[in-house]
Amino acid sequence: MDNTIGLMRQRLAALEPQDLHIEDESAAHAGHAGARSGGGHYRLTIVSPRFAGMNSLARHRSIYAALGDLMQGSIHALSITALSPDEL
Repeated sequence: MDNTIGLMRQRLAALEPQDLHIEDESAAHAGHAGARSGGGHYRLTIVSPRFAGMNSLARHRSIYAALGDLMQGSIHALSITALSPDEL
């Protein structure tokens, strides 16, 4: 498994996900400026009861906070689908 994905999983555990899927889409962005600098492109789907009552912006902010410094280097682009269990 990609080390960045492992680190993402570890950090996102703080959000108590019931479901977590991370897809590395970096190969589709080869040659892109972010790819050249080492940052990957990822698609994240996360389901957590912690998102209940939160709007999309608040959910994304909590994800960025959990990922911390990964967003400054290892992750160049992140597509997020964040749901609470009742939205499934």
